[in-house]
Amino acid sequence: MKKLLTILLVLLAAYSGFKSCGPLVGIGGGIVESDQAIASAFRYHRSGIQVSGQGVVEQILPDDNDGSRHQRFVVKLASGQTLLIAHNIDLAPRVYPLARGDSVAFRGVYEWNAQGGVVHWTHRDPRGSHESGWLRRNGRTFQ
Repeated sequence: MKKLLTILLVLLAAYSGFKSCGPLVGIGGGIVESDQAIASAFRYHRSGIQVSGQGVVEQILPDDNDGSRHQRFVVKLASGQTLLIAHNIDLAPRVYPLARGDSVAFRGVYEWNAQGGVVHWTHRDPRGSHESGWLRRNGRTFQ
């Protein structure tokens, strides 16, 4: 009964656009990891949410070299939503090789934008104060 109540509260919070500074939290304190959580964050303009998921590379963009360098590419989720992945290549190795059509799993922090959102923090935090993220392609983890 307690698990059912927890599930209902999480779903109600997502449905009603509940806003908080922290991530969506699931049963047992784990992060809700699904296209639905990302879709909810996009719908309600939420940012700063730790997410995990998987998508297919739809577009590879030039690196962002302003400040910390970031490898950038767009993935399309099974739901159809697209996300920009901004992977800090000053702190983590570049995902290579990478091509359109490749499947990429990710864990990082979602930030809202009108195009579908951005996932960043896909690497370890050298200071150890932030939850680590990662990217996975063909069984290899980049963080």
